[in-house]
Amino acid sequence: MATEQLSPRERGRRLYALLTERPLSLYATAALRIGYGLLYLGFLLREFPHRDEIWGPGSPWTPELAAQLYDQTGWASILALSDSRIYFELCYALAVVTSALFALGWRTRAVSVLFALVVASFHSRSIFMTDGGDNLILLMAFYLVLTACGRRWSLDARRAARHGATGDGRTTTPTGQLRYARTMLVTVLHNCGLIVIAVQVCFLYGSAGLYKVQGGTWGSGTAMHYVLNLDLFRPWPGLSQIADEQTVLLAITGYATVLLQVAFPFVLFGRLKYPVLTALLGMHIGIAVLMGLPLFSGAMIVADLVFLPDRFYLALRRLCGRAVRRAGLGKTTRPADKALPSSPLLPQQGGADEPADSRHTAGPRVPPTRRVR
Repeated sequence: MATEQLSPRERGRRLYALLTERPLSLYATAALRIGYGLLYLGFLLREFPHRDEIWGPGSPWTPELAAQLYDQTGWASILALSDSRIYFELCYALAVVTSALFALGWRTRAVSVLFALVVASFHSRSIFMTDGGDNLILLMAFYLVLTACGRRWSLDARRAARHGATGDGRTTTPTGQLRYARTMLVTVLHNCGLIVIAVQVCFLYGSAGLYKVQGGTWGSGTAMHYVLNLDLFRPWPGLSQIADEQTVLLAITGYATVLLQVAFPFVLFGRLKYPVLTALLGMHIGIAVLMGLPLFSGAMIVADLVFLPDRFYLALRRLCGRAVRRAGLGKTTRPADKALPSSPLLPQQGGADEPADSRHTAGPRVPPTRRVR
C-alpha cells in the first residue's frame, strides 16, 4: 500500500489540530505529578534529621556565600531571605506540605507553581549538595507547571467528576469565545510542555550515551569495574564486590547501557520502546542499589513514564481493580471512575477551569478523534 503524500499545508493543519484539539497523555502527566511529588516528599523526610546542616542556618554554605553565588548565577531562594531558625522551619514545613498536596493533586494549577518554587529554592540554597537527581526534579517541576497534570488521579479530578464538567464550548458570545480561547491556550501549553518533557528525557539519555562512547573504559568494557570500586558509591561493599566478580556480565552490562542510551530516542515510536523501557528500569534499580543513588534513579524512572500511552495506564488500573476485587477488598467500581476515560476533559481546579468545547460535551460516550501512541 502506497503511503499517503501530504502537502505542507495539510501537515501544518494536522500539527495544529494535534496541539490544539485536546490535551494528550493526561494519565502520563498525572503519573509524573504523583511520582515527583512523592519522590521529593520522601527526599525531604529522609533528610529531616540533617536539614539544618544542608539548608538551614547551621549549613557551612552560609547565606552570605549563597548570595555571592546568586550574583553570578542569577539563582534565588526563599530560604536566603532570613537566617532565622523559625523562618527556616516554617519553610521546611511548607515544602513538605506542598510536596504532599502536589502528589495528591489538590488545586494543582496553583500548587504546581508553589512546588516549582520550593524545589528551586531548596536546590539553589545548597547547590553543591546534589547527585543529579534533584537537577532533573527541578527541570520537571518547571515543565509540569505548563501541563494539565491534575486532570487525572487527583483530588481535583474527583471534585470535577462529582460536580460535573460544564461549559458551553465555542459560542458566538464574547464570554463563550473567551472561554474557548482559554481552553485552547491551556491545551497548547499542556501539549507543548509534554513535548518539552519528552525531548528533555531523550536528550539526557542520548547525551549520556554519546559521552560514554568517547570514554576508553566503556569501549573496553571495564567501566563498570571502576564504578563498583569507587568508595563514594559503595553503600554495600560486599554486594559491590560480588557484582565486581562477574566480569563477563559487567562487560555485557556496560555495552548494553551505552546501546540503550544512544538508541533510546529512535525507538520511541514503535513497540520496541517497551523492552527498552523495561531494561532501563532494571538499570536504574541497579544504580539505586549498587551506587546508593535512589533519588537519581527514582527521578529517571518517573521521567520514563511520560512515554507510556494512556491505554497502558487504563489497562493497569483495570488490572489493579480486578486484583482488589479478587482479594475481597472492594465491592463495586464507582460510576464516576468508569466514566473517566471517556468523560469530557476534567478541569484542573473543578469548575474554575476551562469548559469543554463542542467536541467534548458532557453526555454519552464519545469516541476519541485519534489514537495516541
